[in-house]
Amino acid sequence: MFIQEGAHLGRTPAEVVSTCDITFACVADPKAAKDLVLGPSGVLQGIRPGKCYVDMSTVDPETVIELAQVIVSRGGRFLEAPVSGNQQLSNDGMLMILAAGDQGVYEDCSSCFQAMAKTSFFLGEVGNAARMMLILNMIQGSFMATIAEGMTLAQVTGQSQQTLLDILNQGQLANIFLDQKCQNILQGNFKPDFYLKYIQKDLRLAIALGDSVNHPTPMAAAANEVYKRAKALDQSDNDMSAVYRAYIH
Repeated sequence: MFIQEGAHLGRTPAEVVSTCDITFACVADPKAAKDLVLGPSGVLQGIRPGKCYVDMSTVDPETVIELAQVIVSRGGRFLEAPVSGNQQLSNDGMLMILAAGDQGVYEDCSSCFQAMAKTSFFLGEVGNAARMMLILNMIQGSFMATIAEGMTLAQVTGQSQQTLLDILNQGQLANIFLDQKCQNILQGNFKPDFYLKYIQKDLRLAIALGDSVNHPTPMAAAANEVYKRAKALDQSDNDMSAVYRAYIH
C-alpha cells in the first residue's frame, strides 16, 4: 500500500537510515529496539552526521538512553517519541506522542506528528518520555485489571454485568476506555486493539522503574500477576481486556 503511494522499500534498517533525513521506528520491546539499531545491517550502520532517528517504541529509559548515546556518538540526532493510543486512534491519526531528546528534531517532526497524533508533549532529556509512557500504561493496565475483577465479581454474585456497566457509565468513572473494554467482555470479543502481551510488558517495565528508585508499585505488581495468568491461558495475542479470562473460575 505504501509503495503504491510512492514510498520506497528499504532492504535493511541501515539502508533506510542512509536514504532518509529522518527515520521513524516503532517495535515491540527493548530487545527489538536494540536489535534494530545494533544488529547486523542495523540503524547504526546507516547513521551519518546530521541523520535523525526517532524511536517511537515503548521501552525502558535505560534502553532508550543507550540507543541515544550510540546514535549521537556517530553524529546522528536522536528523539524518543513513544505513542499512546490504540489501533483505532492510530487509524484516525489521533494518537498522543510523548517526546524527549533533541528538541530540534522534535520541531523538525512537527508536521509528521500532526498527521499521526492529536497532541504531542516534549518532556526534556532522553529517558523522560519512556518514564512517562510506562507510568501512563501502568495506570491503564492496572485499571483494566480492576475492571475485569469487578465484572467477574458481579457475575459470580448474581449481578448483571450489563447493569454494572450502565451504572458505571452514569457515574464519575464514566469514560470511553471503560465502556469499550466492558463491551469487549460482554460480547466475548477480544480482538486485539492493544495486545495483552504488550500491556504486561509495560507493567513489568514500570515495576522495574519503581524498583530503580525504591518506589513501591503494589497495585501494578498485583495487576501484573493477573496478566501473567492470562498469558498462561494463551491470551497474549488478544486485547488487554482478555485479562478478564484470568478471573474466570
